[in-house]
Amino acid sequence: MLAPEVCVDVDRYPLLEPASSRARRVVEDAKRELAHAGLAVLPGFLRRDALGPLVRECGALAQRGHFSEVHGTPYIEPPDLSCPEGHPRRTPGRTALSAVAYDRFPPASALRALYEWDPLREFLRVLLGRARLFRYADPLGALNLAVMRDGDELAWHFDQTDFVVSLALQSSEAGGEFECVPRIRSDDDERYDAVRQVLDGETKPSVVPMTPGTLMLFEGRRSLHRVSRIRGATPRYVALLAYDTKPGTDSSALLKRVRYGRLPGEA
Repeated sequence: MLAPEVCVDVDRYPLLEPASSRARRVVEDAKRELAHAGLAVLPGFLRRDALGPLVRECGALAQRGHFSEVHGTPYIEPPDLSCPEGHPRRTPGRTALSAVAYDRFPPASALRALYEWDPLREFLRVLLGRARLFRYADPLGALNLAVMRDGDELAWHFDQTDFVVSLALQSSEAGGEFECVPRIRSDDDERYDAVRQVLDGETKPSVVPMTPGTLMLFEGRRSLHRVSRIRGATPRYVALLAYDTKPGTDSSALLKRVRYGRLPGEA
């Protein structure tokens, strides 16, 4: 198993020296990006020579994933038929992918060790500006591997969590682009007309560079985003690392059933 400090480029991202001036510069740069655009992209977070072993691990894990295909609105809910035709809350999109649950990662998994590594959690806590940061208590959803194969996609949607931490491991041959329209809504204004223009293809989104080895922090509650349809035989691998500012966070039984096809304790 690769140790976390071997996987991460700790020269470029000095997680082991959090009080150093280099670490402070990295954090401040990422904080500015997060404040400006609602996301922070950290390319080369993983060492290039660690990617090969990690991708091989993903290939083995991918066989243990659960495939789901759902059609929902950007608000992660069924269409609201009380809204007029063409309204975003009535406009479904297709999401299809396989998800490998946390309990499918073996004890020797390098990705699991990285997620459970305290220096990474502390680095993210400081970058996000939170007083405390906890790993999810969800035995299935704390750490996921999202596997997207030919024809898979993520529909336009808003996240229901304050932030998402993702780690790009392998890109597809074509498609699989992370597209985003930052800060399109606020707590006071849903801006349905602007959302509808994105859904109708009238607004050109930003394409966020997610090359393998990139770590991204994303505040997706107010930013509309999707992953374009995958093309080709090479699957797209992204690890999703779940944290919250309070302990004991879990996901609903319904979400577990849809995403993993089971509940904890079931085969």
